Parts: sequence; structure tokens; C-alpha cells
Amino acid sequence: MKTWGEQVIVITGASSGTGRAIATKLASKQPILVLAARRQAALEEVAAECRESGAIVQIVVTDTRNANDVQHLAKFAFQITGSIDVWINNAGVLAAGALEDVPPAVNEQVILTNLIGYINGAREVLPYFKSQGYGILFNNISVGGWFPTPYAAAYSASKFGLRGYSESLKGELSNHPDIHVVDLYPGFLDTPGIQHAANYTGKVLKPAPPVYDPIKVAEAIIKLIENPKSQKTIGVAAGFLKLAYALFPKWSRNITASVIRKYVQNAEPIGHTAGNTLLPLEYGTSIHGGWDKKMNPRKSVVAAAVIAAVAAGIVTYNRSSSVR
Repeated sequence: MKTWGEQVIVITGASSGTGRAIATKLASKQPILVLAARRQAALEEVAAECRESGAIVQIVVTDTRNANDVQHLAKFAFQITGSIDVWINNAGVLAAGALEDVPPAVNEQVILTNLIGYINGAREVLPYFKSQGYGILFNNISVGGWFPTPYAAAYSASKFGLRGYSESLKGELSNHPDIHVVDLYPGFLDTPGIQHAANYTGKVLKPAPPVYDPIKVAEAIIKLIENPKSQKTIGVAAGFLKLAYALFPKWSRNITASVIRKYVQNAEPIGHTAGNTLLPLEYGTSIHGGWDKKMNPRKSVVAAAVIAAVAAGIVTYNRSSSVR
């Protein structure tokens, strides 16, 4: 296995949030980082921070929806040392609102970014992996790949689609034992992602507690580069939601929809926006969104209690129904 300093690691969506967390955390290992996103100024800021940790860093302005951009990114990364060791598909966007309220162009861009962007990345890096006989492809999917989000239909479609794409790819690569596809399923993360989101609910959006530090995703990636596994769920809530939907899909989605409707009724009003789905935004370049500080700690406790209560209620109901 190569030392960290010899590895070329590509990260998409590296200008903020989880991507920036991954970049800065990996920088402490001093690899060769190739950072990609649509925002050049933000990429330069992240690159400067990573260089302070001793990493060699290159930036490539890339729109992962554009196959030519992604092809250029892969070629650029390969030419640095003649190999690409790790490729991290991470760029993603969100659109919230009832399906009929979200413009078709916005829904299309969610699918293009979240699903086609990952497929573009895999399509370009896999020939390099196969030629060199090794490589690790990460797909940052989120728990949304297991648990649907009402009022975010295109987002859910993209995330469920990512799971199918990745499982198919693992089958294709089953005769390449040293090429690994690793899927990440984190819970809700404290990033600027909600602030970037397209919003057609008419109300201010907030992530559902508990929210997790995106640094946890970065830490998981470091361990998985050293010891690859097929998938990794990050956060207790993510694991519960995956299990809940697998066992009780109707209850899970109906309860979630009810909670969202109640939130929207009471949330502060705001105008509709396409967020960063069509064009990049200048604001929101940090790792964290500050949600862990804005939220009352009691809400996380209450959320955990509600999750436990719902789980107990579903199990009790299921048992009583089977007895009858």
C-alpha cells in the first residue's frame, strides 16, 4: 500500500460542508489532494488551509453535471503522478417543496448533480483504476439512500438511484478485488447545505435533529482508505432510520410527512429560491452550518425520545396485529 504522501485523492464538492471537512481532515495526512467544485474562490480558500497542514493541493473548477468537466478533472489528477488512488464523489444539492411546486428545471438539476454527477465521476476514474489495478471510489450517499424524504422527491429519487448505481457497479467490479466501491450513509449533518438548498416550501428550512459533525464523515473516510468496506452508516439516527424504513416503510414515511407538515405550518415564511441547484452561491463556504449551536440541546434529546417512542409504538402495534 502506498504511503499517504504518495496518494492522489480527488474530492468533488470540496468548497464547503462535508467536502471541505474531508479535504481539511485528509490534509493532515499530507497526501496529494485534487479539489473540485464550481466555486473557484472557495476552492482556493480550502486549498490554502490544506497546504498549511503540509498537503500538496491542486484545484480544478468542475461542474460534475458536465461530463467534459469531469473528464478533464480525472485527466488532470492522473497526470500529477501517473495514478489516481482515491476518488470521492461528494457534490450534492437539495430541493424542498411539494413536487408540483418545484420547477422542472430544478428537479432536473438535482438529479443531474446528485446522481449523474456521481456516475460521471465513476465513469471517468474507473479506466484509470482498472489500468493500474487498484483504487477506491467513495460515494457520499446519505441516509436518504435508505429513507425517503417527503417534500424532496427529486432528492430522494437521486439518493435511492445512487444506491442502485453503486450496487450495480460493485457487481461489475467483482472480478477486480483491489478496486473498492465504498458507500457512505451519514445522518443529518451540520453543514451549510440547507442554506444552499432550493426551497419552494415558502418557509425557512432547518435540518431535523440530531445533526452530526461532518468531520465524522471525514474521519470515517480516513479509516476506510486504510481498510475499505462496502458501506458505512454514520450516526445512530441514520442506522435507526434505515432499519425503520426497511421494517415499516408506510409508517415511516407517513410519520415523517406528518412531522414535516407540522413544521412547515409553524416555521417562519420566506420566498421561493432555486438555491444552488442552477448556479453556485457566493455564501456558505464553511464546514459547519452552525445548526448544533442554533438548536436547543433539549430538542435533540426530545428527537431521540420521539424516535425511540415511534419505534416502540410500531413494534407494539405490529405485534398486537399479528396476535389478532
